[in-house]
Amino acid sequence: MLKILFVCHGNICRSPMAEFIFKDLVTKANLQDKVAIASAAVSREEEGNPIYPPASAQLRAHGLNGAHKRAQVITQADLTYYDLILVMDKSNLNYLTRRFGDLAAKAQLLYAYSDSPNFEVDDPWYSGDFARAYDEIHHGCETLLQALPQLMATARP
Repeated sequence: MLKILFVCHGNICRSPMAEFIFKDLVTKANLQDKVAIASAAVSREEEGNPIYPPASAQLRAHGLNGAHKRAQVITQADLTYYDLILVMDKSNLNYLTRRFGDLAAKAQLLYAYSDSPNFEVDDPWYSGDFARAYDEIHHGCETLLQALPQLMATARP
């Protein structure tokens, strides 16, 4: 089973949107038995909080429900458990590197499997554009879905 963790700053906007978007795509592709998906934060400031209401509204507008999700912080155990950690921007990646050391083999930007591997998903907490964030995350998740066969072939048992 391939285990994927999406990460953003607070785990209340981008990474939970990615978690639920990708779960939906994986389920529609009938791969839910082959992929474990979750999300976490690099910061403790939102720990325990639900998805931010505008992000939650975007999920609901697309038929997805993340009402039970509460923000959690990435841990050392997560680094061991997950095969792939996908961050939303380079500041998330830098934070992980400062906290845990070099994660080049495991942590990458969400768009790593797209034609724009250095693309960063802007934080809608600051931009206020949750619809654009949803669209960007959805596109990144679609390209990740296309890469799943290759990723599953190299995943740990």
